[in-house]
Amino acid sequence: MNTVTLTDGILRVEPRGLDNPWSFTRRLEIPLAHVRGATFDPGANAEPKGFRRPGLHLPGKWAGTFSRGGALSFWNVSTPGRTVVVELTGERYQRLFLSVAEPRPLVDAINAAVPR
Repeated sequence: MNTVTLTDGILRVEPRGLDNPWSFTRRLEIPLAHVRGATFDPGANAEPKGFRRPGLHLPGKWAGTFSRGGALSFWNVSTPGRTVVVELTGERYQRLFLSVAEPRPLVDAINAAVPR
């Protein structure tokens, strides 16, 4: 699970508990100007992830960096049906796949905060 906050023009993602070492990521900070938008995608877990580099993959759990077709994605998903996908531009990762406690309110908050 992740803690996601929006403050001072920054989208901050913090993997919680063991997700922190499993994802090799303490925190991601993305300027909102680099966020294209967010969607609630309960079926995202079925998407091909590509090569793990570095990260963890266990049945039903993905954490860390994955590469597919030359594009990097950050995954920290452990709760099927609660996945939020954040589309980025101008960042190391093209997409973030995140399990969160309340996906729909987070998607609404991100999309409302993204500059148009």
